Amino acid sequence: MTDPQLRQIPFTDASGVEKTLDDYEADVVLVVNVASKCGNTPQYEQLEQLQRAYESRGFTVLGFPCNQFFGQEPGSIDQILEFCSTTYGVTFPLGDKIKVNGRNAHDLYKSLKETTDATGKAGRVEWNFEKFLVSPDGSVQRFRPKQQPDSPRSFRPSRAPWPRRAADPPTPQSRTRKARAYSPGVIPNLSLKLRRKAETLR
Repeated sequence: MTDPQLRQIPFTDASGVEKTLDDYEADVVLVVNVASKCGNTPQYEQLEQLQRAYESRGFTVLGFPCNQFFGQEPGSIDQILEFCSTTYGVTFPLGDKIKVNGRNAHDLYKSLKETTDATGKAGRVEWNFEKFLVSPDGSVQRFRPKQQPDSPRSFRPSRAPWPRRAADPPTPQSRTRKARAYSPGVIPNLSLKLRRKAETLR
């Protein structure tokens, strides 16, 4: 699915500030609904590895705490931030707690869920740690919760390079950021898809 307006849908971050995906210095955003008391919670560690490996190259993870799946994210946003920091050393941004399914699902997730997964199925988020990889033009790839962030099959690239976002007139700072070349093999076994995607953005 491609929705050019997807990156402009507003949401509230963990500090209460309204943001959009385009507000982050990232061409590629991995949106994940997260929870602190789930069997998939250890995926935080792998997501943080991705963040540290690729943050300077136009990528970010963006987590949205959600308590819709068996109440596995019951804490306040401050408690969630403390847990993420002390348990997994999380540095990637988090949004405020939201709902991802049902009538009260956040507008961002209403749009994301139109994307089909590898089997052609769209619709409801299945569980915590479902992943949506959002490209610069608003195209989305969907990965179900069981797919590990560092699986060799994760984030496998399409044949065509991702289009870049429309940019503002270049500044010295933006030129410096774009000059940071992507290089393959930073973490040889980590996210083959992202590594190959990085090569197409050089």
